[in-house]
Amino acid sequence: MMNPLAGKKIAIVHDWCTGMRGGEKVLEVMCELFPDATLFTLLHIKGAMSETIEKMDIRTSFVQNLPKVETKYRYYLPLFPRAIEKFDVSGFDLIVSSSHCVAKGVKRTPGTPHYCYLYTPMRYVYEMFDDYFGKSGFLKRAAIGLVARRLRKWDIRTADRVDRYVAISHHIGARVQKYYQRDYHVIYPPVSVDKFELGSGKGEYYLSIGAFAPYKRVDLAIRACNKLGRRLVVVGSGQDEKNLRKVAGPTVEFRGSATDEELVGYYKNARAMIFPGIEDFGITPLESMASGRPVIALGKGGALETIKGVAAGLSPENGATGVFFGEQTEDSCADAILRFEELESRFVPGVLRKHAESFSRERFKNELREDVETFYESQKSKVRS
Repeated sequence: MMNPLAGKKIAIVHDWCTGMRGGEKVLEVMCELFPDATLFTLLHIKGAMSETIEKMDIRTSFVQNLPKVETKYRYYLPLFPRAIEKFDVSGFDLIVSSSHCVAKGVKRTPGTPHYCYLYTPMRYVYEMFDDYFGKSGFLKRAAIGLVARRLRKWDIRTADRVDRYVAISHHIGARVQKYYQRDYHVIYPPVSVDKFELGSGKGEYYLSIGAFAPYKRVDLAIRACNKLGRRLVVVGSGQDEKNLRKVAGPTVEFRGSATDEELVGYYKNARAMIFPGIEDFGITPLESMASGRPVIALGKGGALETIKGVAAGLSPENGATGVFFGEQTEDSCADAILRFEELESRFVPGVLRKHAESFSRERFKNELREDVETFYESQKSKVRS
């Protein structure tokens, strides 16, 4: 079958390129699919991205030249809409945006199709404002509130600059419908299953991995393990670290950030991963399952789409990959840990691994390629008719 995008000029728009996190793993696949595309991004820290991304023709905005931008770029958030709108993407046949902030708001010339892979509408200007800024002083919170309202209005006003929204989960798709009044499709993001190794035997500790942001509720994992006297290894760093260390008991160990090689070891030597936040998708639970380790998770958000919780008719032997808890509380999390321990010996590492493989990088790459090509063909057909 002929590739409808062969020889076409493609613009990829990504919020910022400052490190290889989940969104950048998606961007990397986009760059593999469209190596001749031009990559537009607000900010690029050279050397911080994978070799595949660094090879691209990268165009940055005026944000690139602002003072201390490499470490303080989030302080320039009010300028991001203006910066993204100043990109000149005229003359391109297709725009593919990779957006969790403002990338989806890039201006296009009439008739240019815009395909948006959306991680989330800006969570800090919608339902998670308090999680990000609730502890700020009154004046600072009021000022941030004004900025958030402006960003929210801009975000909604520019929603129709996109022709097709592809969300990372149905949890995020519901936000697309709520805030943008638009339909959506879901393609789950990629998980590099092959780089993880199956653990064997009973693990040594419970595991928490991720950024120390308040909304991730790492404190619940810590408090639950404090209560039960269970060993917990905490991997990560971030703004909430001081508070987390204050509540940690003697069975909690902080290991800081980890390399990819270190993460493989942390996962395969764990008993289970504890995942207490409400996430848009949640790649780390799938990495745990790729390592043959179950997940103890809050039964809300993206976790409901990636973890098969123990329930009536679904046991560890026939497909369950974890245990859910119903309330975002210390006691609920602790009860789920005890429930897991009753079932621990019955989880089958190979079953967990097989489930994680259904979210593989190759699967994502094939789904994304097919969907973008089909979208482009449908848009061109509209123009011809």
